[in-house]
Amino acid sequence: MMPKPFQLGTFSVAGCAPFAGVVLDQKVIAATALEPICLRAGKPLQHSASLLGLLQAWEANMAALQAAVDDPTITMLPSIALDAVQVHAPILYPRQIFCAGANYRQHVIDLVVDQNASPETQGMNPEQRRAWGAAMMDKRAATGTPYVFTKLPSCIVGPYDAITISHDAVQPDWELELVVVIGKAARRVSRENALHYVAGYTIANDVTNREKVHRADMKAIGSDWLAGKCSPSYLPIGPFLTPAAFIPDPQQLHITLKLNGQVMQDEGTNDMLFNVARLIEYVSQLAQLWPGDVLLTGSPKGNGSHFNRYLQPGDVVEGEIRGLGVMGNVCVAEESDQ
Repeated sequence: MMPKPFQLGTFSVAGCAPFAGVVLDQKVIAATALEPICLRAGKPLQHSASLLGLLQAWEANMAALQAAVDDPTITMLPSIALDAVQVHAPILYPRQIFCAGANYRQHVIDLVVDQNASPETQGMNPEQRRAWGAAMMDKRAATGTPYVFTKLPSCIVGPYDAITISHDAVQPDWELELVVVIGKAARRVSRENALHYVAGYTIANDVTNREKVHRADMKAIGSDWLAGKCSPSYLPIGPFLTPAAFIPDPQQLHITLKLNGQVMQDEGTNDMLFNVARLIEYVSQLAQLWPGDVLLTGSPKGNGSHFNRYLQPGDVVEGEIRGLGVMGNVCVAEESDQ
């Protein structure tokens, strides 16, 4: 019998404390309620009160969860309709958040064409700039290394929560991304083994105050990610964690972002310059990865900077990765005296 697929998330009911739950057939079952079934199967569930806790012993817990989901008696357990619970970000809160920048080939080529900021492209027409950018991206993918920065856990909100646009933001932008959730400690892993360290996948919108990323007074230092990306609510994540066992190839997923119903981003994860395995290899060479850490893998083409259209109060942003779920966030204005 094929294992039955499921998803995991963090939920609450009527303002009570959040809990880890399994999503099956549009219903939520608290992970703690699965413990008797897991024990009968000889696979005790560990740290089941939170999803971050479950990730601390992911391999054993995944086996226990699968045994419980496949057990026919699971239908006898109490459950709650998915539309009757509040859905939080799956992990509250990860120790570390890593973000891959400029990791989609067509996205970076569009930047070359749109901005014409490189001295090498001066005097070129758009077609020539695109050809030059494509050659540079092919070279980077073959011989270069990823570009990775960090973002604060305090940015995280749930998949249906509001995005509060910073009161002084001029160009708040969207960046829908595939998210990798680490399932066991990783240090200096090879790309050949990297996917064995993945617990699962989810979705995030890496909202960015575009005009704050580069500081004119500090050109020699580079990007200011604190000012550009770390405002509260600038990282909606969710709706669920889909275990890696149910995603045969993370490079064969499709990302779609709609702004007020209009498709803005529409790209496959096969357009990544550095795939998921390569990103994990790279980050683990530089830092210690822990269970529950989050890795954003980059944003495909179609950001607001490309359209010269940025987020405004009242906008509705819908993000989907096929097979993982859909997020929906309304943009609101921040009070200026906060």
